[in-house]
Amino acid sequence: MGKIISITNQKGGVGKTTTAINISASLATAEKKVLLVDLDPQGNATSGCGIDRKTLKASVYDALIGNTTLNEIVLPTDLKYFQLIPAGIDLIGAEIELIEVKKREYVLRHLLEPLRNEFSFIMLDCPPSLGLLTVNALTAADSVIIPVQCEYFAMEGLSQVLKTIDLVQKSLNSILTIEGILLTMFDGRNNLSHQVADEIKGHFKDIVFKNVIPRNVALGEAPSHGKPIISYNITSRGAQSYLGLALEVIKNDKKGPW
Repeated sequence: MGKIISITNQKGGVGKTTTAINISASLATAEKKVLLVDLDPQGNATSGCGIDRKTLKASVYDALIGNTTLNEIVLPTDLKYFQLIPAGIDLIGAEIELIEVKKREYVLRHLLEPLRNEFSFIMLDCPPSLGLLTVNALTAADSVIIPVQCEYFAMEGLSQVLKTIDLVQKSLNSILTIEGILLTMFDGRNNLSHQVADEIKGHFKDIVFKNVIPRNVALGEAPSHGKPIISYNITSRGAQSYLGLALEVIKNDKKGPW
């Protein structure tokens, strides 16, 4: 049975979608069958995988409101073991339409259940908010990756995410665990980056991933080409960091019950 991992942080600009695309692609490179579900109305994970949102006939929105199943909207990417469920701007309306749905927090979980046996990993790219889409993702997930940028206010944003995870664990999904805290946008020339990284590692210890994602030009360029970093520039520091992260996730997977 596949493992469902939600990539969550209510702050924007922390490398969440970059992480969703590149951890998925890196796992696929290790011949793990991966499905990435784009749950962000901006659809950046969709375009970052080379899919033109204007050509979509259906998206995750249509599945959430009951017009289709996820199986019917799975799209291939350029990588053999990596598939995508796309999102478009219409996803903005999903939170409003789901308000009237009974057990609305569990809609995504029920949609994903038939796909669990088809994939080794199902990655959920959440919007930069703690609304109903993110709650659905956390309710459906086995674990959470929390990207945290190595900048000022990082700890404040992290504490808000952890409070939300705790609430979901208590009321909606008791098996939810933290896969790891991922330090992103690390600049080795910047003292603040080192201070933030040291503070988070010192406080959270074993749940911080060993691999740290650097500030890297290639990571910023890859989405404009519709490619994950390993397809755009596999020798870059960003690519090597995400490949290392994928190995950590695979190692963690061997410990779990899924």
